[in-house]
Amino acid sequence: MPEDYVRRTVKAPPELSAAAGKVMDGEVVELLLYACEKLDASDLHLSFNEPPVFRIHGKMYRVEGYKNLSQEDCIGATTHLLGEDMPTNRYWQQFHETGGADIAAAIDTGARFRVSVFQQKGHPAIALRLIPDRILTFEQLGLPAEQVKEMLHRPRGIILLTGPTGCGKTTTIAAMIDYINRERDTHIITIEDPIEYYHHGKRSLLNQREVGVDVSSFSESVRRNMRSDPDVMLVGEMRDLETMRACLQAAETGHLVLSTLHTVSAPKTVDRLVTGFPSNEQEEIRAMTSTSLLAVFSQELIPRKSGKGRIAAFEIMVGEPGGSPAIGNLIRERKSSQMRSTIQSSRHLGMQLLESNLSTLVKDDLISFEEAYNRANQKSDLLSFLEGYPIPDEYRAAAERADNS
Repeated sequence: MPEDYVRRTVKAPPELSAAAGKVMDGEVVELLLYACEKLDASDLHLSFNEPPVFRIHGKMYRVEGYKNLSQEDCIGATTHLLGEDMPTNRYWQQFHETGGADIAAAIDTGARFRVSVFQQKGHPAIALRLIPDRILTFEQLGLPAEQVKEMLHRPRGIILLTGPTGCGKTTTIAAMIDYINRERDTHIITIEDPIEYYHHGKRSLLNQREVGVDVSSFSESVRRNMRSDPDVMLVGEMRDLETMRACLQAAETGHLVLSTLHTVSAPKTVDRLVTGFPSNEQEEIRAMTSTSLLAVFSQELIPRKSGKGRIAAFEIMVGEPGGSPAIGNLIRERKSSQMRSTIQSSRHLGMQLLESNLSTLVKDDLISFEEAYNRANQKSDLLSFLEGYPIPDEYRAAAERADNS
């Protein structure tokens, strides 16, 4: 392996350092998970011919002095997390059939992890995401608290959290469910794969279902849940057309639905919802979306300029049920390209472009200009919001090229 580049490393806690030369087994895996907590890491990666790697404040750190993992290590860690490789073990069966399996894991400190096991170059690899042990407030997340609370008291509609993997959608949606659980007399059903945050009923009655354990699929669970007297449904991810259709129907028939999509902006979320369907169904889906879409929160998670932690930036679009008939009309009239200007001109309704929020974080010296520039969907709009801020000339020229490409 070439060594003409610099790799970030982190010193392991003493108990993990003492195990650095051991074959990976349950005890060593547990030490790595404890270290994840102690190092304030968000993720742990275990890959063949690499030492363990932690993601800390968005950057990757290899464990200093730790050996590269062998095939035996990778299999040992996988067996500890998934259980023995037997025909009756559904996780191993899924791994062999599809090349991957997802599961949740916990350690005795109470910390929980979302675990993704996948095959690469013929070897098992593992990515573990540490699920925060406390649910943040809307203020801590950087959301407009009063606006979000008002939405969460609505009896029907669909709220979508969007953004790339690892941007904090799960954390934000957990805060929303926790608020409803504390403040409303409702029946909440969550459908997740796997269950990440464990919620306990407070003012609400709360049931959590795991795909593959309690139900076969997201779409099947949404349909079945309609008969279970729910008021609020959390659908962990709208992965396919049947789940999208079921969620829209649930919102249309008098339920508040929260779900996620992997899209990078509010207008692209509408496009993803509609254009994924066959052309002969798109008009019906447009109509359902226009009257059911309560709001879209498109999220990015950005390293703080201080180097300690990350901060969220949001694009917020409010739909017709939330008080914006203009957005509903644009959905029905196939004019998603005009949504950005409507969002920008509707700040009185609580809407904001991602670039507007990014510019505020730059001006407040919370994130660097370079980080904001790289996250912006429309580079020139970001520069406009930062009028008066010292911007290198090369970024102005690059922004024009990027937006015109």
